[in-house]
Amino acid sequence: MFVIVGWLVVLGCVFGVFIAHGGNIEVILHALPFEMLTIGGATAGAFLANNQMKVIKATMKGLGSCFKGSKYSKARYMDLMALMYDILQKARKEGLMAIENDVENPHESAIFKKYPSVGHDHHVVEFITDYLRMMVSGNLNAHEIESLMDSEIETHHHEAHSAVAALQRVAGGLPAFGIVAAVLGVVNTMGSVGQPPAVLGGMIGSALVGTFLGILLAYAFAEPLAGILEQKVEEGGKELQCIKTTLLASMQGYNPSTAIEFGRKVLYSTERPSFVELEAFVKKK
Repeated sequence: MFVIVGWLVVLGCVFGVFIAHGGNIEVILHALPFEMLTIGGATAGAFLANNQMKVIKATMKGLGSCFKGSKYSKARYMDLMALMYDILQKARKEGLMAIENDVENPHESAIFKKYPSVGHDHHVVEFITDYLRMMVSGNLNAHEIESLMDSEIETHHHEAHSAVAALQRVAGGLPAFGIVAAVLGVVNTMGSVGQPPAVLGGMIGSALVGTFLGILLAYAFAEPLAGILEQKVEEGGKELQCIKTTLLASMQGYNPSTAIEFGRKVLYSTERPSFVELEAFVKKK
């Protein structure tokens, strides 16, 4: 929602001031379809040529998420930590083998079903159950599991960041494609030097629209999308760090209440529940 509001502000200020200063908007509107087709087509072609199919799919998926609110809210994190508390508490009271069925069949587990906002997230559930499975097996110590977690989180970050990098390359290329469109317009104008000055002036103005559009699309549209997508990637990584810190604290012998407090401290302050809020929520559940 805020993305669209931001774009409207940009367009209103840019074109509103242009018109207010006596600019002829008809020149821009006349050139717009041709310049947009040149710039947009060249950008799309370069995007396809520059990225693997998995990156293209990830970018398209990421673009859709840019127009939605963040799913990483305080409520989600409270559900996550309550889930972690319940499963660690069960393991503490009944032994690690008691959570084996929850780990092997999380979609049938009463604990995971209790927190659907987290339990329906395949990647999060897989991350939790993979390392709980290692804890149940008892073959790895805390340091070895921490190293594995770090490697997986780093891989997840790089994989998710590929879409961000693709959009940033698009933003970097748009001004250049704007210049290409402008140069073609100038070439077209040079081929019509016998026309009256008024006609030549209009043709030159149309050519310059290409440079204008390339810069506008790069810094008002593509770059902001890359920025917001990067923020979402960082939020996704923060959730995995919260899980990692909680599980490692449990492996080091801390009780479930203390372990989720370790995890709580990892979260960003804007979404982090207070100690009292989390304690009351866990006890209520």
